[in-house]
Amino acid sequence: MARLAENHYGKSRVRLLKVMRNGDQHELREWTVGVHLKGDFERCFTDGNNAGIMATDTMKNTVYSVARDSTALTMEQYAQDLARLLTQRNPQVKHVRVTVEEKMWVRLKADGEQHGSAFRQRGPDVATSDLSYTPGGAEVVKSGVKGLVILKTSQSSFTGFKRDAWTTLPETADRLFGTEATIVWTYGSPIEDYAATRTRLMESLLATFARHDSLSVQHTLFAMADEALALEPRVSEIVLTMPNRHNLLVDLSPFGQDNPNEIFVPTDEPHGHIEARVVR
Repeated sequence: MARLAENHYGKSRVRLLKVMRNGDQHELREWTVGVHLKGDFERCFTDGNNAGIMATDTMKNTVYSVARDSTALTMEQYAQDLARLLTQRNPQVKHVRVTVEEKMWVRLKADGEQHGSAFRQRGPDVATSDLSYTPGGAEVVKSGVKGLVILKTSQSSFTGFKRDAWTTLPETADRLFGTEATIVWTYGSPIEDYAATRTRLMESLLATFARHDSLSVQHTLFAMADEALALEPRVSEIVLTMPNRHNLLVDLSPFGQDNPNEIFVPTDEPHGHIEARVVR
């Protein structure tokens, strides 16, 4: 006889844009929210009894309603407000996971000054947050970024790797290093200012990528994580996924030209896939 081992359900990709108006100085947040619930829902699956089921359309409406009342300026704080309200109103819910992605908007300049209510969207990277909340129990907050496209044109090499009958890749002491990184860090203790902490961590990660004398993607990945953990003691671990987006040197010799490491074909597939979880 079949037995329900595990289940959850929720609402995904709820789009939300919030304008916070303070005179002529406005703040803008664009979030994509996901809600995932675990709890006493077994009878819905086994018997078709929907008595304890919150409609996913209700979850969508709750996302907007909480956004209206919340004073949160960061998606982490907003996720906490949303998770707590969902469990307060629904005792059958035993665990909530709230995910948020944020598209970043920055102010335009007009007459040499930042305009109070005009913005442009930055990208393609988006900020991320992932909150797991159990009433009366653990709360785990993860923050990060995905779609972070970065590239360096020096201080990158790849030599001394294993060779066999199928190896055609030449060694290089001077290559381009490009990636579209996904980075997630986990907070081991409460944070007072998520925005400031994010700024510090991102500045550290990017600065390490820029200045590191890279012997491989793996080498730089670990250096980035190492410096970020040293900077922020309240982060317990960091996961970096850094696919190696290759830039292939073009052979211009058929045209009687040299190519002193200047003309490349950018590619994104196939690509190397490098990922690591780095802890204290």
